[in-house]
Amino acid sequence: VNCKTNCVILKKMMKVILLFVPSLLFLDPATAFFVAPNIARAELKTKILDLASETKRGLTATPEQTQEMLKLFEKLEKLNPTKSPLKSPKVNGDWSLDYTTSDSILGKGGFPRVGPIVQNINTSDLTAQNSEVVSYFGIPVPRKVTAELTPKNSQFTEVKFKRFTLGPIGFDAPETFKGALDITYLDDEVRLTRGDKGNIFILTRM
Repeated sequence: VNCKTNCVILKKMMKVILLFVPSLLFLDPATAFFVAPNIARAELKTKILDLASETKRGLTATPEQTQEMLKLFEKLEKLNPTKSPLKSPKVNGDWSLDYTTSDSILGKGGFPRVGPIVQNINTSDLTAQNSEVVSYFGIPVPRKVTAELTPKNSQFTEVKFKRFTLGPIGFDAPETFKGALDITYLDDEVRLTRGDKGNIFILTRM
């Protein structure tokens, strides 16, 4: 009798455990193993940043590498631990662009970028600034653009470019220069963003 009672109790306990496991753990469909979300995030971030480094921010990425990065990007998006990125203080500060599919930002076919490409976000005054150094015929010249943010929800914001600076020269941006940022992943180290032209951006905290 005791054995039967214990078996019944054990079966009930197993049912309860199985009900809670999916909410506590992340199921990786590729391996059919349960992986804790923080472990899955760490593994994905390592793969993403390794590939970003290998492809020089995406500058030398092959079509196959671009597709692989997009798959990793989408997997990490699903594990976003910050549900309202634009309302989180984590989004503020300087971020280094580690990878993008935007040819213009990478300078493909043009003048090479020297050193980091930096984006600063400040949600307290709703501003952003991109800065970089570009080599013009071997001469490094700093460039930056300031922008105004108009959030539409807790993760999506419109961007209005305000002023461009090229070395010592500054000029106002045309009224038509606009964009958008959709922050789809944010933690203490990494930020994933989608642009209005379909490009993806992977940035790391500086």
